[in-house]
Amino acid sequence: MRIDIISAVPDLISSFLEHSIVQRARSKGIMDIQLHDLHDYSTRKFRQIDDAPYGGGSGMVLGIEPIDRCITALKSERSYDEVIFMSPDGQPLTQSVCHRLTLKQNLIILCGHYKGVDERVRTGLCTMEISIGDYVLSGGELPAAVLTDAITRLQPGVLSDVQSALSDSFQDGLLSPPVYTRPAVYRDWAVPEVLRSGHETQIDAWRHEQALMRTKLRRPDLLADQGDV
Repeated sequence: MRIDIISAVPDLISSFLEHSIVQRARSKGIMDIQLHDLHDYSTRKFRQIDDAPYGGGSGMVLGIEPIDRCITALKSERSYDEVIFMSPDGQPLTQSVCHRLTLKQNLIILCGHYKGVDERVRTGLCTMEISIGDYVLSGGELPAAVLTDAITRLQPGVLSDVQSALSDSFQDGLLSPPVYTRPAVYRDWAVPEVLRSGHETQIDAWRHEQALMRTKLRRPDLLADQGDV
């Protein structure tokens, strides 16, 4: 799978790509993730990519021309399934969205910056918009990193233990159950006896019960979405 990330400040993402699971996926050839500096596609003096908004107001707006030039250059080399704009008013990023995107071959992720992007980019060049939450960041670089990580870890062969991804929160519409490791007793805190029993059926039942209880307590909206409350 290939992901091309377009950014006004690509250095904000470069270190993220060089560590942990994403780096492992790249080194295995499972993921091809490329960064593109928007300034390289500017035709203006001093490689300028932003300008004041029409109609007045504060802040600067990313212009359509360098973004269009970059996307056009990428599309001249291959076809893309989606051109994604990371935006606080996009559709919420969920595990199901990540699963759908893992079925794609080539993605472009556009990072906004400054006050935003020219609206013509959103209506004419992007095919979907994704939000990682109801808050505003300085740019779309961190959201792009979040999306890239979420997609990457679902790719076959990335995680050494495939069951690890399948047991994550939201995989079955529930939060993950509690997890424990050694020692069995620390101070006066003990690991639940069922997890030390070795009885696989009972452990599975306990984990499902705990996941359901935790979801009801902390995220009842997830159960409501399933028509379970």
